[in-house]
Amino acid sequence: MQRPHQEDFSLKETKPHLGGGKITGDKLTSTYDLVEQMQYLYVRVVKAKDLPAKDVTGSLDPYVEVKLGNYKGTTRHFEKKSNPEWSQVFAFSKDRIQASVLEVIVKDKDFVKDDFVGRVLFDLNDIPKRVPPDSPLAPQWYRLEERNGTKVKGELMLAVWMGNQADEAFPEAWHSDAAAVSGADGLANIRSKVYLSPKLWYLRVNVIEAQDLIPNDKSRFPEVYVKAMLGNQALRTRVSMSKTINPLWNEDLMFVAAEPFEEPLILSVEDRVANKDEVLGRCAIPLQYVDRRLDHRPVNTRWFNLEKHVIVEGEKKEIKFASRIHMRVCLEGGYHVLDESTHYSSDLRPTAKQLWKSSIGVLEVGVLSAQGLSPMKTKDGRATTDAYCVAKYGQKWVRTRTIIDSFAPRWNEQYTWEVFDPCTVITIGVFDNCHLQGGDKSGGARDSRIGKVRIRLSTLETDRVYTHSYPLLVLHPTGVKKMGEIHLAVRFTCSSLVNMMHMYSQPLLPKMHYLHPLTVTQLDNLRHQATQIVSLRLSRAEPPLRKEIVEYMLDVTSHMWSMRRSKANFFRIMGVLGVVISVGKWFDQICNWKNPITTVLIHILFLILVLYPELILPTIFLYLFLIGIWYYRWRPRHPPHMDTRLSCADTAHPDELDEEFDTFPTSRSPDIIRMRYDRIRSIAGRIQTVVGDLATQGERLQSLLSWRDPRATALFVIFCLVAAVVLYVTPFQAVGLLTGFYVLRHPRFRYKLPSVPLNFFRRLPARTDCML
Repeated sequence: MQRPHQEDFSLKETKPHLGGGKITGDKLTSTYDLVEQMQYLYVRVVKAKDLPAKDVTGSLDPYVEVKLGNYKGTTRHFEKKSNPEWSQVFAFSKDRIQASVLEVIVKDKDFVKDDFVGRVLFDLNDIPKRVPPDSPLAPQWYRLEERNGTKVKGELMLAVWMGNQADEAFPEAWHSDAAAVSGADGLANIRSKVYLSPKLWYLRVNVIEAQDLIPNDKSRFPEVYVKAMLGNQALRTRVSMSKTINPLWNEDLMFVAAEPFEEPLILSVEDRVANKDEVLGRCAIPLQYVDRRLDHRPVNTRWFNLEKHVIVEGEKKEIKFASRIHMRVCLEGGYHVLDESTHYSSDLRPTAKQLWKSSIGVLEVGVLSAQGLSPMKTKDGRATTDAYCVAKYGQKWVRTRTIIDSFAPRWNEQYTWEVFDPCTVITIGVFDNCHLQGGDKSGGARDSRIGKVRIRLSTLETDRVYTHSYPLLVLHPTGVKKMGEIHLAVRFTCSSLVNMMHMYSQPLLPKMHYLHPLTVTQLDNLRHQATQIVSLRLSRAEPPLRKEIVEYMLDVTSHMWSMRRSKANFFRIMGVLGVVISVGKWFDQICNWKNPITTVLIHILFLILVLYPELILPTIFLYLFLIGIWYYRWRPRHPPHMDTRLSCADTAHPDELDEEFDTFPTSRSPDIIRMRYDRIRSIAGRIQTVVGDLATQGERLQSLLSWRDPRATALFVIFCLVAAVVLYVTPFQAVGLLTGFYVLRHPRFRYKLPSVPLNFFRRLPARTDCML
C-alpha cells in the first residue's frame, strides 16, 4: 500500500480578510467579525393587495417569483386569495450576480401555464446598502406594472437592500445557492440551525425492600428480584437472599434521564420461576415528582404501592392489596452526565444550575470555507458534494447552511459559546448532505462524514485570532484519506484571568464524582445511554441532526479495539520514556568524559550539593524555571490537529485496517473463532485504554514546560521560581521533616477531593487531542 506523504496532512496558517478588516500581529484591526464579508442582495416579499382576478371563475391563486439573471426563487402560493401575505426573504450572493435588473413578478398558479399578473423592477445600482446592526429596512408598497411598463391593478409590499451574512434575515432566507432544492423539507435541510442538547440527569433508584408479596405458588420460597425500566433502559437487582414475602435488596440502579421527562420509571417485582418469571407487582413513577439532590446527603425514602393485574374470564382486572416496595429515588444534580469521550469533553459542569460557576470567557469560531473536498456522491451522472459543518461545544450544537454542489464551499458563518472551563475541547465536523429533496422517507440515506477537527481551548492564547486551514482526515478500510481542508478562525477571549487561573486548582469533574464515585462499568453503560438519548432528541428536531452525525461527533465507537490505536499508544509511551533514556545516555556520556568540560562542571556541582544539601531542591526548581523560560521561544504557535503519524494511520497494514473496520462480532471466521476473536478484542480494548492513559500522564509531564497550555506553563514556571526562593531560605531538614509528616498524615486529616497539584496535573493537555 502506498503511504501518503506527511506534508499532505499539515496544518496551514492563513491570513484571510476577516470582517472587512486586516489581521495585524494575530489581532484584528476591525472588531466586526471573524469571517470574511459576503455581500448579498436581500428581497423581503411581505404581502400584496387588490390583485386582479385571472381565472374564468374570477379567482386568483397568487405567488411571487423573484428573478435575478439565471437565479429564480418563488414563494408558496395561496388559493383564491387577492390579498395574500408571504413574509419570505430571498438572498442572492453578490459574487454570482450576472444581471443589472431585479424582477419581482406576481403570478397566478395554473395547471397548464401560470398567468402573469404584474411585476416590479429594480435597478441594482439604486438598491440601498445596509450594514448590520443598522435598523431594519422598512418595506414599501410598489404598484404593479405590465411588461410594457403600464401600471395595472394591485400593489406589492417589498423591501430590497444590499447586506451581508450578519444580517438578521440571513438564517431564514432562501439562498440562490439552493436553487436546485425543492420542497419545504429540502429547504429546511440546507439552512443554518442552532440546537441544544437535552438536559441530562442521573437517576438513582435505591431498592431497599418489599412487603407482603403474594406469590402464585405458595408452596415454594419465592426468588424475588426487581426490574426497573426507563424508556429503552432496563436494569434489575440480584435475587433477594431473604426468600420470604418481605425480601431485602438495598441495591442501587442508575439510569440517564433527559428533560423534559417524557416517560415514567416503571418498576416490577418478579418471582423467578422455572419456565417464566411471574410479575408480583408493578408501579409507575413520574420523574416530574422525584426528589432532586445537589450533594451527597441522602433523600427521604418512600413506600410505593404495587399493583397486580390478572385475567379473569377474558377481562383484565386489577387486584389491590397492601403489597409495597420501599425505595429511595432521586435525580442526581451534583454529577456531570458524560455523553462524550472523557478525552474530548466540551462540558464538565454538574447538571444542577445552582452549582454552576460564572463563565470565564467566550469562544468565537468563524467557519470560513473548505477547499478540495472529495466527491461524495453522484447526481445526474456527475460527482458532487453538498457540504455543511456541525460544531459542538457544551450543550450547544450549531449547523451551518448547506452549500449545494461545490468542492470549495464558502460558509463564512460565525458562532459564539460561553466558556466555563478552559480544559475543554470543541469539535467541528464536515458532512455531505444526502437529504436535500425533502429527506429520505425510508430512513436509508445517511449523511456521509468528510472529516472533523478538535481544538482544546487551553492550548489557545487568549485574545489571539487563530486562522488556519485544517486537514480533514477520515480512516477508510483502504487507509487514511485526506478529504479536503476546512478553513477556521478561532478566538478565545478571557473575561476574568483570575477565575481562569483558579480553574487549574479545581477538580476536573464535579465533587460528587469523587465523594461518591461511579464504577467504570456504570460510567460506560451510562455514557452509552446518554449518547443514545442525545442522538434521539436531536434527530427529532426540525431539521433533524441525524443519528450518524451525533455519534460521529461524540466518538461513540472510540472504545472499540484497534491494532492501529494500540500501536499508536505504545509509541506514545516510548516517546515519553525516550526522555528518560536520553537522560541516561547523557549521564553515561558524563561518566565516560565524552565532554571533559561538562564533566568537570558536573563534578563541581555534585561537590557543592553534597556539601550544602539544602541547595538541592532550590537548584532543581531553578533549573526547571530556566528550562521553561528557555523553551518559551519555541512554544507552539498553532492549535493541535489530527496527526496521521502519531495515530499510525499512514503505516497501518491492510490486514490491521480490515480488522479495525470488521463488524463486532466478527464476520470473518467460523463461530468458534468468532467467539475467541471477540474475546481477544474486548480484553485488548481495555489494555489499549490503560496504555493510552499511561501515555497521557507522561505527556502531561512533558507539557509542564512546553507552553502547549500557555497559562499552565506560566503558573508552573512561577511556582518553580517561588519554590526555589522559599526552599533557599528554609532549612533543608525542616522541609524534609514537614514533607514526611505530611505524606504520613492520619486519614482524619485527608480530604476526599483531589489535591490542588493533582487537579493542576489532570488539567494539563496531552496528545490525545491529536489522535485520529
